[in-house]
Amino acid sequence: MASGSSQEVCSLQWTGKKEGILVFLCLFYVIIFIVLSVIDGVTGSYSREDGMGLLGGIYTLAVFVPSIAVAVRRLHDTERSGWWLLIALVPFIGAIVLLVFMVQDSKPGKNQYGANPKEATV
Repeated sequence: MASGSSQEVCSLQWTGKKEGILVFLCLFYVIIFIVLSVIDGVTGSYSREDGMGLLGGIYTLAVFVPSIAVAVRRLHDTERSGWWLLIALVPFIGAIVLLVFMVQDSKPGKNQYGANPKEATV
């Protein structure tokens, strides 16, 4: 199974690099959400009040937990607890701090959360 597959992400066994995380969070999520939004618009299930349609809402719920799992794994790679994810709830500054944590390089060697994904052998 390829590193970063949805089954590995959902089972919290994935130790991927930042590139894999960016592919999952950006390309996978955004492109599919745009396609589903277009389908919602064409079928008439898009709601201006909610900002999304039925298919977009279902998809958002479906990827919510795996997205949290990927973010927590990335925080673990930088030797931080997954609870740091809650800092995103602080307006403006929280998202910036979390972004800085996410783009930092992994700590070398093994930490309390596992091996460095760059140094892990296949």
